[in-house]
Amino acid sequence: MANHKSSIKRIRSNSAKRLRNRYQAKTTRTAIKTLRGTTLKEEATPLLTKVISMLDRLAKKNVIHKNKAANNKSKLTKFVNGLN
Repeated sequence: MANHKSSIKRIRSNSAKRLRNRYQAKTTRTAIKTLRGTTLKEEATPLLTKVISMLDRLAKKNVIHKNKAANNKSKLTKFVNGLN
């Protein structure tokens, strides 16, 4: 167990941040799966903008690597552009 007040607070804040990051990352992964499951371009286009903003937010906060976000955005954009 930590002995200093600052380290106790750091443990508390780290666990809160970890939960928040995990929730946001899981929500983004679910949105990506939903987007990949769509078959119509009209449905996929608004979803794509949502997912791209989610990925950008995660990359900005270093929850995921910026290159991973870029790769996901690229692949999803290609996928949506290929829909009819």
